[in-house]
Amino acid sequence: MTAALRAALGSEVRESATCAGGDINDAYRVQLQDGRRVFVKTRECAPSRFFVSEADGLRWLAEAGALRIPEVLAECDTPRTSFLALEWIERAPRGGQVPGSQAADPHERLGRGLALLHQSGSESFGFQHDGFIGPLPQRNRSVSTWAEFYGEQRLEPLARLARDRGCIDGSLARMLASLCERLDALVGPSESPARLHGDLWSGNVLYDAKGEVWLIDPAAYAGHREVDLAMLALFGGLDRRVLDAYEEVSPLADGHSERVRLYQIYPLLVHVLLFGGGYGAQLREAVAFYEARRTR
Repeated sequence: MTAALRAALGSEVRESATCAGGDINDAYRVQLQDGRRVFVKTRECAPSRFFVSEADGLRWLAEAGALRIPEVLAECDTPRTSFLALEWIERAPRGGQVPGSQAADPHERLGRGLALLHQSGSESFGFQHDGFIGPLPQRNRSVSTWAEFYGEQRLEPLARLARDRGCIDGSLARMLASLCERLDALVGPSESPARLHGDLWSGNVLYDAKGEVWLIDPAAYAGHREVDLAMLALFGGLDRRVLDAYEEVSPLADGHSERVRLYQIYPLLVHVLLFGGGYGAQLREAVAFYEARRTR
């Protein structure tokens, strides 16, 4: 690893220390001989293109210029070593409020920035290649409509995997299949593809010591903008101030509040597969909400 970092970054590694980096990867704060401090994450036996895929997503999000995205310094994808090296982010105190800063409320900055990120858009739903969400494969094949994409590229593959692994039972699998057949009527008004972070829970939003908002650890693709907002709401990051600031820039379509559970089903499937526990009950509740509406 040290030799690979030296070759990729052009400087000797002076020291390194473990740091927080999520449940999937090992993460390190690396001090280089040339004075740079770098964030490096690695994973033993990572799938092919695991970190390359994330690097591509980070660069794509950065193109929008809407929120701060860590610069990709190097990525490595070989049978012996795989890692991603990013610029180091010096975090602000908890909550993102920097003492003495004149910057806008961090929730407002996040809301406006997300709206601008989504507005930057893409030509079609999907991404340039398949990727990952956490350790799970994520399909990104381009299709013509959002309903088709959300069903075929998101819900159906994970529902099958969850059933095969015994994470969900037959009745929930059947309800998910029924839901996918009715997505045309559920996904809301037609919208242009939005540039999505794709794994936007509150832990993937950072605030630095200058008061800037950063997005990290994406599972990026072009999709419906309500997906990012629904995931923020699911994991406690959608403060009302975020949503108000978002809508000042880009008002949401009518009925968006009725679609929140719909767009939480995918991340709930991910969490059922990875962590089990109470996520199964949350998933069933979300799917049952739309099943009940079908039978009225």
